[in-house]
Amino acid sequence: MAGEANLQELIKGISPKLHDGEYVFCTVKNIDKIPRKDTICEFKEQEGTTIVIEKNKADSLQLEYEFIASWITLTIHSALDAVGLTAAIATELTKHKISCNVVAGYFHDHIFVDVKDAKLAINCLIRMSKI
Repeated sequence: MAGEANLQELIKGISPKLHDGEYVFCTVKNIDKIPRKDTICEFKEQEGTTIVIEKNKADSLQLEYEFIASWITLTIHSALDAVGLTAAIATELTKHKISCNVVAGYFHDHIFVDVKDAKLAINCLIRMSKI
């Protein structure tokens, strides 16, 4: 099942969904100590494994973090080789001084923004999709 690759169609159909809760990015040296069912995603880097996890789970595991985020899913099925969606989203959010961290899943793109910016980010993305 191929995802959408046309940038105009992607933007029109992003339909952002704000997840409940707060999320944090942590780095761990030993991923085996983290219950995999608790992680949203992970990425192996030379310095350690970066995980995205719910803040309350990170707190209970005594993990360190610096950035508390809200998680927005773009519900359109985007093709992994689609060109321009990340740039378009980042450009739009930049106009409102909203930092974003984008994670591409197989079906959807996921945007993590500062919790204080979540509602503004959702509104910006909805407006963007209607242009």
